[in-house]
Amino acid sequence: MKPAKTRHICQVPESWSQVPCGEYYRDTLSHQLRSSLAKLYGFHLLKVGSLSAEIDTESCAISHQFNVGLSGDNLQVHADPLNLPFESKSLDACLLAHTLAWSSDPHRVLREVDRVLIDDGWMIISGFNIFSALGIGKLIPSLHRKVPWNSRMFTQMRLMDWLSLLNYEVVHRSRFQVLPWNRQGGEVISTHLPALGCLNLIVARKRTFPLTMNPAKKSASKRQLHAVGATSQYREGRRG
Repeated sequence: MKPAKTRHICQVPESWSQVPCGEYYRDTLSHQLRSSLAKLYGFHLLKVGSLSAEIDTESCAISHQFNVGLSGDNLQVHADPLNLPFESKSLDACLLAHTLAWSSDPHRVLREVDRVLIDDGWMIISGFNIFSALGIGKLIPSLHRKVPWNSRMFTQMRLMDWLSLLNYEVVHRSRFQVLPWNRQGGEVISTHLPALGCLNLIVARKRTFPLTMNPAKKSASKRQLHAVGATSQYREGRRG
């Protein structure tokens, strides 16, 4: 397995229009996200990266939605996703639409997003599926250095493993857009062969588990309570 961190990624797209069939991916992803976005609530939704900024999130009830990235259009905050300029636990949801696919350090991006998300906050991740018609292009020498084949195509299992280490619960995951060149991705094929979809989607929720008492300390505290009770009974007996 290749390491997640890399030195540099060339030709990072700043818009879906710079990705072959990118408008199809953008529209399909926006459509697939509607049901999940409708369930989100809170005050602040952050879209990380220029590709995330172009995703339609009008179905989300969160009113304050803003975009952050290094370059591109429709950005309200110009900053590196590796160092988000926001306070810890200040945002309710974050959208990473193919942000990890062109990141030199996806682990750090996830840690930064986890830092700024509140407890029970939402993280939405999308990317390309390597086990698809699109992923086959990475095996062709003349294509693997071009967009979108130069992106990092992480499997869903690997992404879910990273999220589990950060204590996230995956509430939804899917694959779709089987045919890259088709606007609907081949609706019939996508219904029966979703595993071959070019796009991965994961919706996860941040879980904060309460601290549990050490069993040894718990038993010691019980003994202490019994001792205090016995002393009280002894004193009451002396008074009587």
